[in-house]
Amino acid sequence: MTTSAPSTVGIHDIAIATGHHVLELDDLAERLGVDPAKYHVGIGQDAFSVPAADEDIVTMGAAAAKELIDRHGADGIRTVLFATESGVDQSKAAGVFVHGLLGLPQNVRVVELKQACYGGTAAVQLALGIVARAPHERVLVIAADVARYDVDTAAEPTQGAGAAAMLIAADPDLIELEPAAGVFTADVDDFWRPNDRSTALVDGRLSVSAYVNAFVGAWDDLASQGGPAFADIARFVHHQPFTKMAIKAHRKLTQHVGVPFDESELALGFTYNRQTGNTYTASLWIGLAALLDLDDDLSGERIALFSYGSGSVGELITGIVRPGYHAHRREGRVRELLAARVPLTVDAYRELHAAGAATSEDVERPRVTTAPFRFAGVRGGARQYEATAQD
Repeated sequence: MTTSAPSTVGIHDIAIATGHHVLELDDLAERLGVDPAKYHVGIGQDAFSVPAADEDIVTMGAAAAKELIDRHGADGIRTVLFATESGVDQSKAAGVFVHGLLGLPQNVRVVELKQACYGGTAAVQLALGIVARAPHERVLVIAADVARYDVDTAAEPTQGAGAAAMLIAADPDLIELEPAAGVFTADVDDFWRPNDRSTALVDGRLSVSAYVNAFVGAWDDLASQGGPAFADIARFVHHQPFTKMAIKAHRKLTQHVGVPFDESELALGFTYNRQTGNTYTASLWIGLAALLDLDDDLSGERIALFSYGSGSVGELITGIVRPGYHAHRREGRVRELLAARVPLTVDAYRELHAAGAATSEDVERPRVTTAPFRFAGVRGGARQYEATAQD
C-alpha cells in the first residue's frame, strides 16, 4: 500500500487504570510515628495504589487498553508496544497477554520495552515512526507498572501502581507531537532492580540529582535541535516518582534559562499522581491525562513532556493540543477510578507486599478485583489471565 506522509501524528486518545486497593499515607505516617506533612508536603504525595492479589501490569494495562478499543475499535492497529519495568516474564512480552485478552487480530506485532521509567516514551517515539511511515495504521501503546520497595525504608511511601494506554495515530484528536526532541543519557546507579529481587534498590539523593541533570541536559539538547523557547511553552508535565522531585527539577530549569519559577503551573499535572503513587512508565502519561482532563484552556497551546528513566535516560518532547480536545475528555472517569479503590490497613497492605510479585510456582489467586481482567494464577508454570464478570 502506497501512502503519503501524514501532516500530523500524535496522541489520539488516552486511558488510565490503577490497582484495586489504596493505602492512605496518613495511615502509614501514623504507623511509623511521623508527621503526615513529611508525605503531603515533603514528597508531595497523599496515597498510593496497591494491586489486589489477582492484579498485575497485564490486568491494569489491558483494562486501560480496553477503554480505547471500546471507543475506537481495533481497525488499523497492527502494533502493540508494552512498556514496563515490572515485567512478569523474562521472555514473553506482557503485551502478548493483553493481545489475547482484548481479542486483537493475529496480524499484529507485539513487543515489550524496558529502560526504567522512560520505556513509555520510547514506545511513543517508535509508534510515531510507524504511523509516519504508514498513516493508515494506529499503534496501541501501553505503559504499566507496580512500584515496589522494601518496607520500613525511605522509599516505601513512594510506591504505587497504574497503567496508561494511548492510541497513536495520524490527525490525532488530543495532541500533535512535534518532531524535535531533547535526549540525555548517563550511566548512573541511582535506581535498579536485579533479576533476583522483586523490590528495587535506590539511592534517593543521587536519584534526585540524576533526574535534575537529565532534565536540564534534555532541555539543552532540545534547544540545539531547534526546539521552542521556554516562553513558547504553556505547560510542562513531568515524570513523577513523587511530585516534589518534579518541582525540584523544574525550579532548576527556570534558574538555568533565567525565568521566574511558578510551582502553581505544575499543580494540575500532579492531581492523579498524588493519589496513585509512582507508576514508573505510566507516570508521565497519567500526569498528561490529568492536565488534559482538568485544564480548560489548552486548545492550540504547546505543552512539554519530560520523561526520565533511572540509570539513566531522559527525553523532552513537545506537542500542540488540538482544538476541540474538550470533546474527547471523559469527565470524571479517572476520579471515579480513584474513588472506587478499596482502602487497606497498613497490616493488610504489608501482607500483600510480603506475598511478592511474579512467581513460577503453580498457584490459584483469589477473586478480588472488579476490573475487566484478572490474574487467575499459575498453572504448569504459565501465567493465566481471564476476563471478569461485568455488570
